[in-house]
Amino acid sequence: MRKLENSELERKSIEDFKESKKTPLILVLDDIRSLHNIGSVFRTADAFLIEKIYLCGITASPPNKEIHKTALGATETVAWEYRSNVIDVIEQLKKADTTVLAIEQVESSIYLQDFEVEKGKKYALIFGNEVHGVSQDAIRMCDNSIEIPQLGTKHSLNISVSTGIVVWDLFQKMNWSK
Repeated sequence: MRKLENSELERKSIEDFKESKKTPLILVLDDIRSLHNIGSVFRTADAFLIEKIYLCGITASPPNKEIHKTALGATETVAWEYRSNVIDVIEQLKKADTTVLAIEQVESSIYLQDFEVEKGKKYALIFGNEVHGVSQDAIRMCDNSIEIPQLGTKHSLNISVSTGIVVWDLFQKMNWSK
């Protein structure tokens, strides 16, 4: 076994990335405080060819050197848009026939491993504030909620970790391959 060199990784150019077929997932970050978390989500979105990121509320937007520190250029590849109000984004997505899912612990949420994707359907995933999670107003607007099962004492994951887990799971379920 040998570690691959960077030149062997078949990395896409920015132009190739923008022209590539995207995974039908949209990420909505609402009131995310940590610039490092935002940058990390951009990197995850780049890795899985995510269609778009919406940055809402107090969530900072590029260009920002702290976001760039963890995004490592992904702010140049992944489509993104800042919108002040997450409710407006949810309404817009639902009008576009996108299934909107809160990633949150709520009554009657669906455990991630039990969530089944519908072929040909587009999904938007709402990730909330590091302390307060997805707002109740946003949850009321969502079509459903996905919960990552947690067995320890905290029942709380970092937002960038949650994003990675959920995106990877849905990416696999959508049967995407290299």
